[in-house]
Amino acid sequence: MQGMMGVFRELDAATDAIRALRQERIDRITAYTPTPRHEFEEAFGTPASPVRRFTLIGGLCGATFGYWIAIWCSDYWPLVVGGKPIASWVPYTIFGFEVMVLIGGLSTVFGMFANARVPRLVMTVGYDPRFAQGNYGIYAEGSQQQLRSIEDTMRRAGAVEVQGAR
Repeated sequence: MQGMMGVFRELDAATDAIRALRQERIDRITAYTPTPRHEFEEAFGTPASPVRRFTLIGGLCGATFGYWIAIWCSDYWPLVVGGKPIASWVPYTIFGFEVMVLIGGLSTVFGMFANARVPRLVMTVGYDPRFAQGNYGIYAEGSQQQLRSIEDTMRRAGAVEVQGAR
């Protein structure tokens, strides 16, 4: 697949180009910005991040493990005090909570790296140093027949420069 890279000076022009490309059923679009902007998220129509599932599963596993390890230690090395139960859930809530936060946080970091595909082993296509200096860039991939349509769409949206990439 080949693609077209467009350079935009205005944020609105770049988001309009993304919306127009998505209406033309171009799905492989990459945006380059000098700073993160929520307008691009709205233009892409991105769903909620799946990282929250990593956090939930990690937190539940951490709480379960925290309670289990505390109760196992109490059963393995019992300390009988005044006839009270050896394994009671109330005093182990603090330990369960702490392990839940630890495992939930670590799984969040893992989920973030996994979904961001870090480390990237291939070179990023379509990047230009101007995108770090205030310009916005859009790289769209398509078939040979779609390239002309992609170029026209970017120019209509207000691209300063459009060129083939890859």
